[in-house]
Amino acid sequence: MTTTHNLGFPRIGKNRELKFALEKYWKQEIFQVELQQIAARLRQQHWQDQAALDLVPVGDFSFYDQVLDTSFLLGNLPKRVVQNNSNALDNYFRAARGRSAGDLESQCVHAGEMTKWFDTNYHYIVPEFDKETQFSLHTERLLQQLEEAKQQEVKVKPVILGPVTYLSLGKAKDDSDKLALLEQLLPVYVQLLQLLAEQGIEWVQIDEPILVTELNESWQQAFKQAYAQLETSPINILLATYFGQLKENLTLACQLPVNGLHLDTINAKDELDQVLTCLADDKVLSLGIINGRNIWKTDLLATLDWLEPIHKTLQERLWLAPSCSLLHVPVDLNNEQDLDETIQSWLAFAVQKLTELETLAKALNEGRDSVSQQLSANAEAIKSRQQSKRVHDATVKQRVSDIDEAMGQRDSAYPQRAAIQAKRLELPLFPTTTIGSFPQTIEIRKTRRDYRLGLINAHQYQLAMQEEIKNCVREQELLGLDVLVHGEAERNDMVEYFGQQLTGFSFTQFGWVQSYGSRCVKPPIIVGDVSRPTAMTVDTTQYAQSLSNKPMKGMLTGPVTILNWSFVRDDQPRSATCLQLALAIRDEVLDLEQAGIQIIQIDEAALREGLPLRQSQWKAYLDWATYAFRITANGVRDETQIHTHMCYSEFNDIIAEIAAMDADVITIETSRSDMELLDVFDQFAYPNEIGPGVYDIHSPNIPSIDSMVALMEKAAQRIPAQRLWVNPDCGLKTRGWDEVKPALSNMVAASKLLSERYQR
Repeated sequence: MTTTHNLGFPRIGKNRELKFALEKYWKQEIFQVELQQIAARLRQQHWQDQAALDLVPVGDFSFYDQVLDTSFLLGNLPKRVVQNNSNALDNYFRAARGRSAGDLESQCVHAGEMTKWFDTNYHYIVPEFDKETQFSLHTERLLQQLEEAKQQEVKVKPVILGPVTYLSLGKAKDDSDKLALLEQLLPVYVQLLQLLAEQGIEWVQIDEPILVTELNESWQQAFKQAYAQLETSPINILLATYFGQLKENLTLACQLPVNGLHLDTINAKDELDQVLTCLADDKVLSLGIINGRNIWKTDLLATLDWLEPIHKTLQERLWLAPSCSLLHVPVDLNNEQDLDETIQSWLAFAVQKLTELETLAKALNEGRDSVSQQLSANAEAIKSRQQSKRVHDATVKQRVSDIDEAMGQRDSAYPQRAAIQAKRLELPLFPTTTIGSFPQTIEIRKTRRDYRLGLINAHQYQLAMQEEIKNCVREQELLGLDVLVHGEAERNDMVEYFGQQLTGFSFTQFGWVQSYGSRCVKPPIIVGDVSRPTAMTVDTTQYAQSLSNKPMKGMLTGPVTILNWSFVRDDQPRSATCLQLALAIRDEVLDLEQAGIQIIQIDEAALREGLPLRQSQWKAYLDWATYAFRITANGVRDETQIHTHMCYSEFNDIIAEIAAMDADVITIETSRSDMELLDVFDQFAYPNEIGPGVYDIHSPNIPSIDSMVALMEKAAQRIPAQRLWVNPDCGLKTRGWDEVKPALSNMVAASKLLSERYQR
């Protein structure tokens, strides 16, 4: 019989229960015991949702991030977060966000660096290593979850992050070699596996996703060393890889002394024959046959066509699972009440994906006739989507085919544009601005909700939003910012807001996905060809500009970010969809310029996360991604200043491509990494203007004037002061005004100090 299992389940709850509980705890509205009770109820519900599986993951639940959980498990929290008389959870939250519930200002610390989990929109807290790093086992959380699962009679499979991937994802804070830590790390893993075996655990899932990346000989050898030592443990190990192909690591993965291997066949189906040949006859082969990253239904008949011969060969050695953890998709499609029925019939969220898995397993174990009704319904849904007139628009396709290279080029090179823009804008040295959004207050959210529910009409809503814009502009002028924004009060999300005004999109009510900690996003669904019927932001931006003599930035989300932060149609290349988006946003850029807006920011926060995991494949992606940005941005006149923004990714290795986007100004996250990004400018002369974010908006801590001055002086050592901007590292929508005002006041003061210092 084929075994079914899951690599991980969304932990936020179908109604975002975890998000709201965390935020209440941080505000001291609930105590830790209540937070733990809510978490336990969520785990119980999620195990119940997975009850049909033969093996259910345990240890995939997290209060903030599974990589931080691993640091906690291994006793590798930074010393600065471990404070006297603090409990373990408070230390954990300090590492995640710089403070915990009830922390005084003196207890606030620098939060751990945060970056993207491989090529997803999930963020993890980067492990920190130095010469004093020591590891020790702390299993309290994991053992508690195992006990809960056993009481619920769950057939458990603990999930842990593998030792080699853990080291790979971390950063050395000094000149130490993080790979050299493997020797002292492995005994802790051996101890952990021994402890799990004593708990009666038969199988443990060890995630090693870096096996789908390019590894040099030292890291390949690290895998051999690690699993030769872990082989001594009295427990079965399922080695899980996902997100890509194994390529040159395929033989290594197959020959490691483990009891089973998980292969992501959504991305690595072409490697299946080679794996079948290479894998020893006594090992389990787990196939990720359901897409854990997107929300389209699986074509069950097509999957069975290639899966049945493999099942005939492997029999009980064949395990079935989603391609990766279901962390990256919403919880339950049955929550949706207002979604178009036809489109809903094309979709599968986490719960539905596990039902698909069950159907496929039953078809293999008992024959297709045993699930004929499910297969027939699935085939009808697949056919409906393929033939739907909602998907294809000949006019849009023709416009894409008419794109020419000239559309992606500015009239003049940056030096000529910069001189024209400087004369027009008359900005001071170290000009200050923000990234776009300001606090989304309870009042703003209530107004949007009332309008959505029909409790207020369009005119009342417009007046309310204008009042919010007026307040935001007034606060920025009082703070003394140089370039203003309208605050984005009317925007629910930087992608969804635009998708709702473009053709080709569909939206859910409850399709929430965790981005980091308590931050959840609700990605729109790109179901068909994309175009812009009418202007989207011109009226609000013009209104905001009418309130101030200072420059007002027009705020747009770029095509690559809309693409990467949506659930994207899978019936055409992503590059084709991106060019459709580029033309739609280009129309908006030109309308803003025509309306007299002098500065237009086109956010590409997600540019890097779309990179293939192998550097050898980067060029193809970067070519079409940066081309799409240029098509979007470069139709404007020289005097119009184009900004872009990027956040929470490693950019050093693609800085040349970022420069090739030719934005006049880029604002970029550097605060959590202590301006580490700027190291690249020792070798690369960035040609345009840049605003390295000087404070971390994902932490409630208020940055000091001195800390921001120090960060900018680091920047000025690499980039001429005349080309530096001062700004936060991201938008301010998740913060409160009581945090934003003092932080921006300090930022403006820092800018003035810098201006005086560098004008001498």
